Amino acid sequence: MKFERASGILLHPTSLPGPYGIGDLGPAAYRWVDWLAGAGCKLWQVLPLGPTGYGDSPYQCFSAFAGNPYLISPEFLLHDNLLHSNDLIGQMEFDPERVDYGSLIPWKLNMLERAFIRFSSEPLIAISTGSAQQLGAGSGTIRADLSTSLRASFDSFCVENASWLEDYALFMAIKEAHGGGSWDGWPDPLRKRDPGALDEARKTMASSILRFTFYQFAFFRQWNALRGYAHQKGLRIVGDIPIFVANDSSDVWSHPSLFFLDADMKPTVVAGVPPDYFSPTGQLWGNPLYRWEAHRSTGYKWWLERLRAALRLVDILRIDHFRGFAGYWEIPAGNLTAEIGCWAPGPGADFFNAIRASLGEDLPIIAEDLGVITPDVTILRDQFALPGMKVLQFGFSGPDNPFLPHSYPQNCVVYTGTHDNDTARGWYESAPESEKDFARRYLGIDGSNFSRDLIRTAWKSTAAFALAPLQDFLALGTEARFNYPSRLGGNWEWRVTEAALSGRLQENIRELNWLYQR
Repeated sequence: MKFERASGILLHPTSLPGPYGIGDLGPAAYRWVDWLAGAGCKLWQVLPLGPTGYGDSPYQCFSAFAGNPYLISPEFLLHDNLLHSNDLIGQMEFDPERVDYGSLIPWKLNMLERAFIRFSSEPLIAISTGSAQQLGAGSGTIRADLSTSLRASFDSFCVENASWLEDYALFMAIKEAHGGGSWDGWPDPLRKRDPGALDEARKTMASSILRFTFYQFAFFRQWNALRGYAHQKGLRIVGDIPIFVANDSSDVWSHPSLFFLDADMKPTVVAGVPPDYFSPTGQLWGNPLYRWEAHRSTGYKWWLERLRAALRLVDILRIDHFRGFAGYWEIPAGNLTAEIGCWAPGPGADFFNAIRASLGEDLPIIAEDLGVITPDVTILRDQFALPGMKVLQFGFSGPDNPFLPHSYPQNCVVYTGTHDNDTARGWYESAPESEKDFARRYLGIDGSNFSRDLIRTAWKSTAAFALAPLQDFLALGTEARFNYPSRLGGNWEWRVTEAALSGRLQENIRELNWLYQR
């Protein structure tokens, strides 16, 4: 797909400001959309929006289709008559600059359960999507749409999403009943999807199944309203999907034939990347790998449904680890590192031809083509005219580095850094002196405001899209880093305060967008 010249900011919704311990889809999200549009940006990039589990990573979700219930706004549940004002009185005191998942999750689940009890026990009248937008935009005007029943909307949602929703809600209910443990530790009949055992679970866990279904309804209702508001403001949302899914997910549990699992439903081979300059033992991700022949035999049905579902949430998709479609690193299950493995062929052009046949010729996809890229990956990307990624932080080893702007094709997306990198300022403060010296010489700067200068370089490049994490616009250091890929715990916690989103910063970004015609 040929992208028009544009710019945007990477900010996951969990990082939005707000009083309830985590950024959510409530009024602050609408103010963020207003602020972003007022800065002259046309893009808002988010990370995967799925339900997170152990480690809180949006790249290891319980479903490739579901939404994250922790993003549901208490304010909008209140205005939908699903919470009483007393439900929010005496709430916990949360850190406005960090998500403390340990205290946030039980509080949020308790609040959501209260909303579900109210939903399942009282007659309800919905507030229209339009009123949610007005509330978020700060108008303070609420016009109830008395002709629309919330339960009728719920019933329609269940029918429209039945292909994944029923398995997901059942999966979550069984998981809850077994203390939250991974499905590969469930009793054999449930783990292996014995029809009789599943029917019994549907009966005995009916209320829990309904509750998890309701959480999805609430998420999608609020997200769709927010996305509609973003479109009104001229913004497109760039989403993100990882190529692989978590083993502890409804996707693997409900479609075991699509993955390399043994007779006991355990992965036989898992995903990762081999050793390189940055990681002498490689990266062991542990995700189960796809049986691509099984996917091909169905016309890639599961993948097509996944992509359609994702494009109902966002406008453009960044596919993480794009190189895995050309070839992927296969590691025997049980290995402690990624050192021992082999390259295996991905589905290649056949997969993308199937996507084109289903979704159209112009695929709204960004190929995350970072890491060890071989010629077959580049050929596959260019065959389907997919823009690749350029990360400026990676560019300062010398003038022949392909991440430097003088070598960019127009059909690419430039970032100052990604969610996995240090902030621009943090990188500069910790980089080897040789790279810092080259960066100063290349950019023609003294290094006193490296974040600003790196953003300006991205914006004036020939790349179709220019994006930067909000932390770089705020010139924050390593303390604001969002994720350390090799670190367990302490990730995905950073939040911005309302005060940081100043009018002066907005004006500076608007000036950049005008200067460089983005």
